[in-house]
Amino acid sequence: AGMVLSVLVILLLSVLYEVVKMGKAKVLRRALLAVPPSLSPEALLQPEEEDSGDGDSGDSGVREHGAVQGRWFRYHVGQTLLHVLQVGLGYALMLAVMSYNAWILLGVVAGSAVGYFL
Repeated sequence: AGMVLSVLVILLLSVLYEVVKMGKAKVLRRALLAVPPSLSPEALLQPEEEDSGDGDSGDSGVREHGAVQGRWFRYHVGQTLLHVLQVGLGYALMLAVMSYNAWILLGVVAGSAVGYFL
């Protein structure tokens, strides 16, 4: 019973690894769609500049740049957290495989296949 439960847990962790990998790709796609192509990477990294003029002409551009910068930052934080989760799960699965148990290895392979299929 213990071995069956272990293989089942490893199988579910492998499925979760594949789900996190796909989630990270979706967040990357959304991040790329959120940033207009006319905005350079340097503009995202620079802090928001205040409008020095007395008119209202550049105010909407500054607000739009701030909104784009905020969305990009949220997507970047999400990608970072998903990457940390993916690396942690990958190392845990590697450690499980390094137990040199054939059933655990089959659980990782089957979980990866099921996760990729889903």
